[in-house]
Amino acid sequence: MSNTTTVTDGEALKIAYSPCPNDTFVFDAWAHGRVPGAPALDVTFADIDITNGMAERGELDVLKVSYAVLPWVLEEYALLPCGGALGRGCGPLVLTREPGLDLVGRTVAVPSERSTAYLLFRLWAADVLPEGVGEVVVLPFHEIMPAVRDGRVDAGLVIHEARFTYQDYGLHCLADMGEHWESATGLPIPLGAIIAKRSLGAERLRELAASARASVRMAWDDPQASRPYVRAHAQELDPVVADQHIGLYVNEFTADLGESGYAAVRGLLTRAAAEGLVPAIAPDALAFP
Repeated sequence: MSNTTTVTDGEALKIAYSPCPNDTFVFDAWAHGRVPGAPALDVTFADIDITNGMAERGELDVLKVSYAVLPWVLEEYALLPCGGALGRGCGPLVLTREPGLDLVGRTVAVPSERSTAYLLFRLWAADVLPEGVGEVVVLPFHEIMPAVRDGRVDAGLVIHEARFTYQDYGLHCLADMGEHWESATGLPIPLGAIIAKRSLGAERLRELAASARASVRMAWDDPQASRPYVRAHAQELDPVVADQHIGLYVNEFTADLGESGYAAVRGLLTRAAAEGLVPAIAPDALAFP
């Protein structure tokens, strides 16, 4: 699904992000031409598993991706210091039909094997499930809770607004990946990143970061302005849940990663590389031009 809005001269910038409330809230002002001097956007809406694949294939100019995919794409893409999703108390959850289920040898549905959620799950499992789970299957995130509820999988790793709605499916939270991460590291939880092609050039990348930051601040200054865009793409999500979603995932780290945000990203990728889950990245790979 694509939506092109021309607000400046020249070719529109091709960008992909999810239809989730946090992304539409963040990019509303920019996508609708309300950020002065920002480039036009040609927007594609896609779930994170799809945008991760787009990044690995180098398909678009700007993408919202999982931090977990960075080791495979940082040669071609630069991490923008804003616009993404980090935070506290906002990590992925492992859900089951039965409270306290032993996951050893069980089937677990995950939203993507290159997702940050899955990376956090693998780091958690390395600490608490040394015998390992049985089979991991990839499902679109909105299909995971029904699959657990219906017994098609034993457990599901969920993200986004599922944190607020899983009890509606009669499910139980077995473990909180973010809670485990925060207790182990003291760092915020890195979830989704905004990346842009290095070939755009350093000046252009700085302009994009400024546009993203301005769009975030405009959304905070006038939350009502983004509501039509959020509701149009929220997949029938309850407005109250959408507001909770935005409140949790759009925070000070969205405006600027800052020292602790970068420390969280480096910490995640360093720990994951030590476990052999991702390739190691160069010391300066996260530096913004």
